Amino acid sequence: MATTSKNQNCSLLQTHRCKYQPVLPDILKKGPCFVKAKNGKATQSVADQAAVKKMFPNTYGMPEITFTKGANPAIGKKAVKVAVVLSGGQAPGGHNVIAGLLDGLKKANAKNKLYGFLGGPSGILQADWKEITPKLMESYRNTGGFDLIQSGRTKIETEEQLAQALENLKKNKVNALVIVGGDDSNTNAGVLAEYFKQHGSDISVIGVPKTIDGDLKNDKIETSFGFDTATKIYAEMVGNICRDVNSARKYWHFVRLMGRSASHITLEVAHKTHPNITLVGEEVLAKKMTLKQIIDYLAGIIVARAKQGKNFGVVLVPEGLIEFIPEMKSLIAALNDLLADHEAELTNMSGIDEKKAFIISKLPAKLAALMQSLPAGIAAQLMLDRDPHGNVQVSLIETEKLLVEMLRTKLADLKKAGKYNGKFSTITHFFGYEGRCGVPSSFDANYTYALGYNAAALALNGCNGYLSSVRNLTRKAAQWQCGGVPLTMMMNMERRKGKDKPVIRKALVELNGEPFKQFAKKREQWAMNECYQFPGPIQYFGPAEVTDMITYTLRFERANKK
Repeated sequence: MATTSKNQNCSLLQTHRCKYQPVLPDILKKGPCFVKAKNGKATQSVADQAAVKKMFPNTYGMPEITFTKGANPAIGKKAVKVAVVLSGGQAPGGHNVIAGLLDGLKKANAKNKLYGFLGGPSGILQADWKEITPKLMESYRNTGGFDLIQSGRTKIETEEQLAQALENLKKNKVNALVIVGGDDSNTNAGVLAEYFKQHGSDISVIGVPKTIDGDLKNDKIETSFGFDTATKIYAEMVGNICRDVNSARKYWHFVRLMGRSASHITLEVAHKTHPNITLVGEEVLAKKMTLKQIIDYLAGIIVARAKQGKNFGVVLVPEGLIEFIPEMKSLIAALNDLLADHEAELTNMSGIDEKKAFIISKLPAKLAALMQSLPAGIAAQLMLDRDPHGNVQVSLIETEKLLVEMLRTKLADLKKAGKYNGKFSTITHFFGYEGRCGVPSSFDANYTYALGYNAAALALNGCNGYLSSVRNLTRKAAQWQCGGVPLTMMMNMERRKGKDKPVIRKALVELNGEPFKQFAKKREQWAMNECYQFPGPIQYFGPAEVTDMITYTLRFERANKK
């Protein structure tokens, strides 16, 4: 049960949020001992079925699970030990996942214990953990951040690492491991589940869908936690900028928003704030737009507004835009392979110019020319070390500044040709880390608590290789449905660090989906007029229609689905 925090460092808001009791779905309210796991049909991966099945022979094809009402006292008779780990970047609501997990375990059997591995997956390898007790959990309920046990990006993938993880869990008599993470982290959860099964272990591995990017979802995983809160935080800041730009009327603000490989955040913030221009990476890819065509599109709107005396506006740019430009996508793919194949040689090179010359010498002529043409800063950023999952660190690529630099040149040429007579004063922003550890919205507080409680039920039922699934999210929390979906169901094969590997497929913005279609209807009007909306800060107290509002994305996507 939630209690008031006694930590003198807590703010007044945190103190009051600790009192908030998340709303559990009705199916879970009596506790795990009063729900039964109902098996659905056998499943298959979203693509590359033969290849994925070959790599996951013991956990492939498992059925979906739906929890139904029914006495299940057996799962509460024996005390169990469950461990949880936070993997990857932070997302609002992580602490509530742990709270829900703890409460679900204790509801089933007061002797059940929950431990948290410290610092992410590396904590599993080092057997570095601490027990999470109700007392310890008190001041973390309904708060942002992952600071209770911290997170990390270590990937457990080598035979040695997998064996060490299993040995540490067995030695400490852990019955289940809950991994809270995004697509890569939950792919790793699937790998661990398969490895444990192959080696005769009955340790369960359960995943929880976490990422503010919103790209871990399907019909059974309607949204990842943190997306709701993060987009509300970003929308508040963008709305403030819209109000400022409409007041000062002298700057073009270019705002890059977090979202490594999908434009869900940018699209959601656009729906919330109505900026003049919003770039959607998936549309750029579908139209096979070049960097030049993107600049021409932006310049066209800037020139048209200047003719009305409006030398101001707001532009939203998705963080991963550069990966969606086909020519840049090809370059990045080639760079990924080159950086992996020549890692030792590049490590021994002293300067960025030497590395760039070496890389260019290894690229095909067309890509070499493109690399040579990029501003030095962008080229350098593209050659930075990859993250532990082999991804380009797009958060370090200042795409908004690249666009501004190229627009200055384009508009100067148009001015010389007598086609533009405006002023182009710019301010650039990157909103990323500001949204990852915010106090979770009421939606995310409820959702994450339910995901954790549901994960406890999955673990107690001995489910292995499943992702915690809480559905029907457009309804009131009490009406949400609970269960699990096999991690292999969401996988396909992708190229990572020069090799084909099984990974959970990212859910990108669908151009025939309602969130984009609704945006496309409005963007021309938003471009030329000041239709700005100012959503303001997240509200925790007041009318339910304000405190419990869900994202436009979820509302549009689920509108026509049962």
